[in-house]
Amino acid sequence: MLTWLEAALALLVLAVSLALRPWRMLQASLLTPWLAATVCLPLVWLLPQRLPQGMAVQFSGACLLVLMVGWPLAVLALAVVAIGVWALGSWPLAAALSQLVWLGLVPATLALLLGAALRRWLPPNPFVYVLGRGFLGTALCVFVSGAVQELLYRLVGQVGLEQALVAHWLMAWGDAFLTGMLAAIFVAFAPQWLATWSDARYLQPPPS
Repeated sequence: MLTWLEAALALLVLAVSLALRPWRMLQASLLTPWLAATVCLPLVWLLPQRLPQGMAVQFSGACLLVLMVGWPLAVLALAVVAIGVWALGSWPLAAALSQLVWLGLVPATLALLLGAALRRWLPPNPFVYVLGRGFLGTALCVFVSGAVQELLYRLVGQVGLEQALVAHWLMAWGDAFLTGMLAAIFVAFAPQWLATWSDARYLQPPPS
């Protein structure tokens, strides 16, 4: 039942992304980070298959990808990553689909919604962008995605909820530190690699 739910959710998100025709944004400045993500993320997502059994360390990268290329292109990249993980790894298709949904699509979508809320309710400040979207926002989105996954799996009796939530909380901060650090570096040295960054918005002088 959960596999069907995950498949339906993945198809819905992909359909919305394709409807927005994200390939129009694949210009030179975004093509490099998009291709880098499709090459590097499969290697990271394959780590749980190479580590001892149990609660393996997992890195999402979805929130960083949304910051770099925007939500529609991030969804396409995550789909390519999941296909690569399934082709190169040993997990069955259902496990690869679950990884795509809960490690990729759900955190990416939550990051999109959080970014919209921050733009609506907080001032256009670089610290709001780096800390709100890059650091604290990533921790929140990755943890909420993992918590919802574990709650659903708990309903069918597959996991122990308390230990799983603690593990997801700790791993979410690893994602947050890396995303926040890279977001700060890109803002300073390569803002063209951040589709969600705008000098006109975040570096505008304060009103006199």
